[in-house]
Amino acid sequence: MKKLLVVLMALALLSPVMAGAEDKAAGPKEFVVYLDKNAKDNHYIPSGWMGDYGDIKMNDQAAENPHTGTSSIQFVYSAKKSQTQGWAGVYWQNPANNWGNKKGGFDLTGMTKLTFWARGAKGGEVIQKVMVGGIKGTYPDSAMIEMGPIELTNTWKQYTVNLVGKDLSYLNGAFGWTITSDMNPDGATFYIDDIKFEADPDLKPEGKKAQGMPFYVYADRSSVVNHFIPSGWMGDYGDLKFESSSKEDPYLGDTCIKIAYSGKATQGARWAGIFWQNPANNWGSVDAGYDLSKATKLTFWARGAKGGERIEEFKVGGIMGEFSDSDSATIGPVLLNKEWTQYTIDLKGKDMSYIIGGFAWSANVDNNPDGATFYLDEIKFE
Repeated sequence: MKKLLVVLMALALLSPVMAGAEDKAAGPKEFVVYLDKNAKDNHYIPSGWMGDYGDIKMNDQAAENPHTGTSSIQFVYSAKKSQTQGWAGVYWQNPANNWGNKKGGFDLTGMTKLTFWARGAKGGEVIQKVMVGGIKGTYPDSAMIEMGPIELTNTWKQYTVNLVGKDLSYLNGAFGWTITSDMNPDGATFYIDDIKFEADPDLKPEGKKAQGMPFYVYADRSSVVNHFIPSGWMGDYGDLKFESSSKEDPYLGDTCIKIAYSGKATQGARWAGIFWQNPANNWGSVDAGYDLSKATKLTFWARGAKGGERIEEFKVGGIMGEFSDSDSATIGPVLLNKEWTQYTIDLKGKDMSYIIGGFAWSANVDNNPDGATFYLDEIKFE
């Protein structure tokens, strides 16, 4: 009898440990960001409004044709550039408005993907990026993963962000999106539903692939093939006016880029320029480079409004920081013609395996005392 009691007590002590081990082994299969308005399983809050936040209207209980349940989230983007950024976006954060200045977030170790459903009101709306993680600060996210651009259809479609092999031990910025006025010049209305992390043991890691050629920096004002954003304004940035949808005699397609440089030395630098970056305003702080190792050259077309405008440098790569460009290449100075002329930056022998600064130019007041107006079109890696 005494022996039986000892065995029973041992089993009683072991059973919670065994149950705990089984629970740990099983683990959660999903972790919800958004299902429905006020759903008890929701985590994170769409509080991190960015860029031209005044261009965004959100309805988090849109009842018109949700993917599942009773509601989805509707976003209306006006593209009016209310804060003069040319882009806007929203992050889902924990707690609300946490840009890394306080502890929060969740440990989502074990999750291998984030899935969400989206549709456009008309179809053709372009989301520049969706992000998982990436918030910096005192308490930074443990990972930064991006996907895009995404051209929406007018019917619900599921999208997946592969997270296999990523450090998900701390995520305050669970999900986010950005949209640009370049790709949506007339604005965009779109819907998002059923955002959640999932544990899929069969999903394989997504290796970084070399991008296929041609790889466009700019094809047309709202083209889905555009990459990089002209966000890195340098020097006398107040001297610049930038228009990505000029219809003044484009070289190809409907639009070209028009840049007016006043030469007034507004910031006292006596020079100015613009870097096309990925993502916007990335001076090497975000791990988001493209593998362009298949490229042997970058070509673009340019013309001056009068002819004779002098551009000191056209450039690929060269951004330095925690996540630096792998190489750089330049041409210049270049005296522009009044007629469209193609220019080439030779990339043979260059390491193009990691590029966040896709294209740049700079000019100075000494060689353009009356300023300069010029046009760019068909900027692409080949």
